[in-house]
Amino acid sequence: MSHVITPRAAATVPVAGSDKTFPVHRIYCVGRNYVEHAIEMGFTGREPPFFFMKPAGAVLPVAEGETGRMPYPSLTKSLHHEIELVVAIGTGGKAITAANAMRHIWGYAVGLDMTRRDLQSEAKKQGRPWDIGKSFDLSAPIGPIKAAADCRIDASTAITLEVNGQMRQQSTIGKLIWNIAEIIEHLSAAWELQPGDLIFTGTPEGVAAVVAGDVLTGEVAGVGRLQVQIA
Repeated sequence: MSHVITPRAAATVPVAGSDKTFPVHRIYCVGRNYVEHAIEMGFTGREPPFFFMKPAGAVLPVAEGETGRMPYPSLTKSLHHEIELVVAIGTGGKAITAANAMRHIWGYAVGLDMTRRDLQSEAKKQGRPWDIGKSFDLSAPIGPIKAAADCRIDASTAITLEVNGQMRQQSTIGKLIWNIAEIIEHLSAAWELQPGDLIFTGTPEGVAAVVAGDVLTGEVAGVGRLQVQIA
């Protein structure tokens, strides 16, 4: 049986130190998962985790050592950066316990959850979905995925973002409100995770606007570096 239109090629992300790629199935994002970021967005406390999604086609893969180019998106006058540790799922499952969660991880990467903040804020005010603010084209720049066995991630792992050489976001993975294993447990209670799923785990405080010409350099210690220029 043939298709009536030509299927689009699957979205992929490069694998660090290899000529292989990681095919993307879904992109899950955790909202307000660092205490100080929750505070700067007007919230406090350890609220239950909540999630939103981006389409697989939102990825902007950036090869190791290269600078990706992200066009400034339409409709917005307030494009914000959100640096995040990304978890790449290698083994799927449903109702995964936190105790077993880490064995489902294939690897990790550095990602940016780029946000049309003015459109997201307006959607919030009207009680509407965030898609227009979060799920637009190329809204998920991501660096190469590094195999979990080659990464050492613990509470002290640093996560940073510089814009034009100036520090904007700086924290550690230990400041996640819901840690990686707990995120997988909560997600897999609602969706059956699949190989190829990406999980953007949340961003620290310091989110702010960028403009055309700005160069964003994000890093998660021991995982990798991601550089993107807003075009």
